Amino acid sequence: MHLGLEDKVVFVAGASRGIGKGIAATFLEEGARVMITGRDASTLSAASAELGEGRADRVISFAGDLSQPEIGEAALRRVVNHFGRVDALVCNIGSGTAKNGWQITPADWEPVFHINLWITVRLVEIFLPEMVKANHGSITFISSIAGLESLGAPIPYGAAKAALEHYSKDLARRVGQHGVRVNTVAPGNILFPNGTWQRKLDRDRSSVTAMIAAEVPLGRFGTPEDVGSAVAFLASERATFITGACLVVDGGQTRV
Repeated sequence: MHLGLEDKVVFVAGASRGIGKGIAATFLEEGARVMITGRDASTLSAASAELGEGRADRVISFAGDLSQPEIGEAALRRVVNHFGRVDALVCNIGSGTAKNGWQITPADWEPVFHINLWITVRLVEIFLPEMVKANHGSITFISSIAGLESLGAPIPYGAAKAALEHYSKDLARRVGQHGVRVNTVAPGNILFPNGTWQRKLDRDRSSVTAMIAAEVPLGRFGTPEDVGSAVAFLASERATFITGACLVVDGGQTRV
């Protein structure tokens, strides 16, 4: 299917590795122009070189901590100054690291909501006015199936992702009249080098593979490119009547 993404400008937050890198690669394969971000300059530089092989004119990078509003504003200026606009914002920001169990203190909750919700909200507040002004744009949040149902993930993490999914739905209703679409992709178990599931496999391969076989109807892990394909579709000309949606990419694991 032709997605109509040629020369579209896409900003992918958190794209130096894993899911974010897979998303950026998918957009580039579709002919888009992409800005990738990450906190670690060396990792980001390596990702940029890999993604830009044979298409360096369509990839730029920005190293910085997007939790700082001034950094987010600088990132917006960089992409607009280089490519002229932003057609699609992809917020791949978050971490599943959190205290498990039920004895959870405010000190346990706050950093989890900070990284899984507030940074994304603040980044949207920086980018959204430009899209509203242009009467055009697409925003996609990368959430998790942990925000949809109880799967044993830490409670603060699941609650933060559920809040992100609600924010996406509500925001979509408010900015649709301005030509901006807002959607969420909720990945399941995504495997990539040095990621959470790779570390779990390294520790106990037999238990992890048994869990996948029992819980995931398709019987495998997902890939960053699986998520990237979903995100690219939602940002494309083929999805212009889709907003406020949550597209689950989990091999059939969730039951809601």
